[in-house]
Amino acid sequence: MNTPFSSLPLSSEMLANLKSLNYQQMTPIQAAGLPALLDGKDLIAQAKTGSGKTATFGIGLLHKLNVAHYRIQALILCPTRELADQVGKEIRRLARCKPNTKLVTLCGGKSFGPQVGSLEHGAHIAVGTPGRLLKHIQKGTLLLRNVETLILDEADRMLDMGFYDDISTIVAELPNKRQTLLFSATYPDTIKTMSRRFQHDPIVVTVDATHSDSHIKQHFYEVEKGQRVRTMAALLSRHKPESTVIFCNTRQQCNEVLEELQQRGFEALALHGDLDQKERDQVLVMFSNKSCPILVATDVAARGLDIKDLGAVINFELSRDPEVHVHRIGRTGRAGKKGIAISLYIASEAYRINALEEYLKTPIKVERVNNIEIDEHVKLQSPMVTFCIDGGRKDKVRPGDILGALTGDGGIPGDKVGKIDIFDRIAYVAIDRTIRKKAQKQLSEGKIKGRRFKVRRLISFA
Repeated sequence: MNTPFSSLPLSSEMLANLKSLNYQQMTPIQAAGLPALLDGKDLIAQAKTGSGKTATFGIGLLHKLNVAHYRIQALILCPTRELADQVGKEIRRLARCKPNTKLVTLCGGKSFGPQVGSLEHGAHIAVGTPGRLLKHIQKGTLLLRNVETLILDEADRMLDMGFYDDISTIVAELPNKRQTLLFSATYPDTIKTMSRRFQHDPIVVTVDATHSDSHIKQHFYEVEKGQRVRTMAALLSRHKPESTVIFCNTRQQCNEVLEELQQRGFEALALHGDLDQKERDQVLVMFSNKSCPILVATDVAARGLDIKDLGAVINFELSRDPEVHVHRIGRTGRAGKKGIAISLYIASEAYRINALEEYLKTPIKVERVNNIEIDEHVKLQSPMVTFCIDGGRKDKVRPGDILGALTGDGGIPGDKVGKIDIFDRIAYVAIDRTIRKKAQKQLSEGKIKGRRFKVRRLISFA
């Protein structure tokens, strides 16, 4: 049953903004959670990634936000910087209906000083990772005595990463009278314990905690030892997904898989804990803007990763934890789109299949790979390429400046320009592969905002 947002007691400005953002009907988590949330109740929401949970708590906290008072009224805790950035962007979009709403993102990996400056100017909403938020509290730069809404996003992941003590210390700084919203893809005992400590009589909402075959088609293949990469290459050439995340259990495995794929001619990048922040940013930018079709990642490195329209997830090796499997495959088949999840295992790992069957409470059909041949002509070439510009937010460079430099004097059609990402001292722009040379010439020889910047192309293979 489709439920319109107009059935909720929201302002006309919020409803108009939701319509402009093409939010036509509520998702199941929104329909189940928003009435209780708007009524001021505490909420435990168990829902898979991509279910619309950010808009759920975003609409709720904005509904009661008082923009006339420059104080932190809502605090959102996220496990990773990437998720915090994603949440911040979504709430800014939702907040267009409330002019002058100020949101600050407080995460590690970013300079501390500018964050202090942002807080000194006053803000309404703080989004951040537990470690950095705690540092601001300890330094006296983040005051939380006026917080009315606390959101714990991906709470199970935060617990997995060992943040419980940090979260407890942060929550101790908040008023006892507040609304606490807890969002989690899974609902283990640790989440129940957290809820008992931090929440008051919460409403529990569970929506599609596992993943149905209607959106995600799962394939399980038993392979011979040493044949995983060859099998995976054959499956990639058969399904031809536009974007794929390949999950590995270790950093070393990540690097080995990446090297073998690149040797076979596939464009791919790796995401793991050995990367510094700049390298990590570049990898995420290129994968999200369709300049690289394959991302090889560990579970820890991929936490918070949010890529729209992810075509496929491949488990190069099955996780030992069935809950992790559910998290992995939940990154495809989002928002009503179709996705595929491919899992490979060798005979000695069959016990992981058994554990997964028990967890999912459904039998798993294992397929054979003997008759799958590799199409040597399929290379899954990315539709876009990425150019890196040595100028960013601190240089007053905005996305519109880069777009104007390309489409104005450059004469490049706007639909050939993809995602633009601006960082403090650097910017990235995705360009349609067919006009990459013209775009590079324009960016290198032309001017952006009256200035010349160094420009180079990023490559998604060795």
